[in-house]
Amino acid sequence: MKVLPAVVTAALGLALAPAVHTPAHAQAPPSDRGRQRCDADATLARMTDAEKVGQLVMAVTLDGPDGMPNEQTRRLIQDRKLGSFITSEPRTPELAARYNNRLQEWARDTRLGLPLLASGDFEFGTTHNVREGTTALPNAMGLGAARKPALAREAALITAAEARAMGFHWNYAPVADVNTRPENPIIGVRSFGERTGPVSDLVETQVSAYRKAGMIATPKHFPGHGDTETDSHTGLPSVGYDRATLESVHLPPFAAAIDAGVPAIMTAHVIVEAIDPELPATLSPKVLTGLLREEMGFDGLIVTDGMAMDAIDENWGTRDATVMAIKAGADVIMSTGDHAASVEAVDALADALRSGELSQARVDASVRRVLDLKCEYDVAGHRFASPEAAAAVSGNELFRRRAKRMGVAATTLVKNERGVLPFDAGSGERTLVAGVVQTEPFARALDGASAGPVMRWEASSQDPSDAEIAAAVRAARDADRIVVATFSSGTLPDGQAKLVRALRATGKPVAAVAIGIPYDITAYPDVDAYITTYGTTARTQRVSTAMHEGAAEVVFGRRPGGRLPVTIGDLYQYGHGLRY
Repeated sequence: MKVLPAVVTAALGLALAPAVHTPAHAQAPPSDRGRQRCDADATLARMTDAEKVGQLVMAVTLDGPDGMPNEQTRRLIQDRKLGSFITSEPRTPELAARYNNRLQEWARDTRLGLPLLASGDFEFGTTHNVREGTTALPNAMGLGAARKPALAREAALITAAEARAMGFHWNYAPVADVNTRPENPIIGVRSFGERTGPVSDLVETQVSAYRKAGMIATPKHFPGHGDTETDSHTGLPSVGYDRATLESVHLPPFAAAIDAGVPAIMTAHVIVEAIDPELPATLSPKVLTGLLREEMGFDGLIVTDGMAMDAIDENWGTRDATVMAIKAGADVIMSTGDHAASVEAVDALADALRSGELSQARVDASVRRVLDLKCEYDVAGHRFASPEAAAAVSGNELFRRRAKRMGVAATTLVKNERGVLPFDAGSGERTLVAGVVQTEPFARALDGASAGPVMRWEASSQDPSDAEIAAAVRAARDADRIVVATFSSGTLPDGQAKLVRALRATGKPVAAVAIGIPYDITAYPDVDAYITTYGTTARTQRVSTAMHEGAAEVVFGRRPGGRLPVTIGDLYQYGHGLRY
């Protein structure tokens, strides 16, 4: 019988049933033999200046009509000598493997034939970027709620198995931010929680698991994005806490990752006033060289967050910021803009090297780190992927079962007065699921978990109008029980709180479910039953179906396993969680 790649079976210690071809690229983590064949110093000595600066830029790929990388992407690789890329979210695992192979073929045909580092944002599994046919795992806050490091480890191993099968080498995870500000508009459920110790433990667990599985882990966003009230995609955040708070709250998860041997760390586009009140971490020598390299002893690769984000682009422009980041201590520039922005990033570094603004020694140090990473993880030996294996490994039945188990373990029953929950799935009673457009994935999961009829009502925006709320109440007349799902990425809109109260006033059993951050109940504290799933991020296209499916099963009787990884105002303490 054919089996899943050894990286899966060895890591999880499970006998897996699906029949799959085992490609060489997916067999095991990098070997010592592979690393010995790779000589970074010899390669560096052969490189031209153009080849060197190309290794310092990572571009987002651009697609043609066929869904494969286009001619502009080929030119970036072959003419601008790029050393790494982040894909533009291929739809399926098979397409991702073929897509990555095309990029690697173009790289192979360059003068040096250096392999590319293929990267992706896989915070809650490969489904974060490859939406179909992959395994959706809990967001970090769900794993924090589950309180089981073994589940965090398993989530990392499943992610690595699927990503490696598709030809990826590099994951921008885990999130090491300690989410100390409930209204944080961008981190939220992407963080393991609000307490430094548990966050550090889970970061270390996942870094170690990724290393074992041969996947490059990248804790982010250094030196911490968890206390911000501005989204760096749309503005420039600044944090004003003192040095003692930085050292005791926000740095320990990164220190734990360094102790675990993490190979790469991503920067934050955040001004940390205690270190540098003028420049965000991405552009600050005081943060990247002074703090991270000299004080914390990190000598791995530093990659920036996306340089097209408004925090950087609107204040410094990507061209100047690219050079500033390398001078500050970064090694790889994540160029997430259009084709012209990536060309400009490479040209900016080439011009700075030519003029002497960047020294040869400074550029060589970063290039050596890139080459060392490719050697350490034997990227040349894991360059090409099998599309058939990618399709068979990703989203296999076992992984999906394990993901749902994690979802149940993470789901937190916060309140359950009058024994409203659980609902009886087999009673034949009619269940109304009411919410806003972002809650539709949870409504689908609830529909799948109930043997009885499930009706849906959905508002047209995140802030339902009085007329819409009245329509929801009318819809509730035909229901025997009600689940109202709320979503926020900061403060819950008033209309959603009104919706919960209006449905509760019908006198029918009502359970509220927060599908995003867990603080929604502060806006409707009188609800009788409340569950939080941690399933949807502030960027609402990022949905962990594992969390929604797990929570749906809890609504209909599965025993919830989660305990709050955060404090909910003065209502519920850290660690609170009920059981049936």
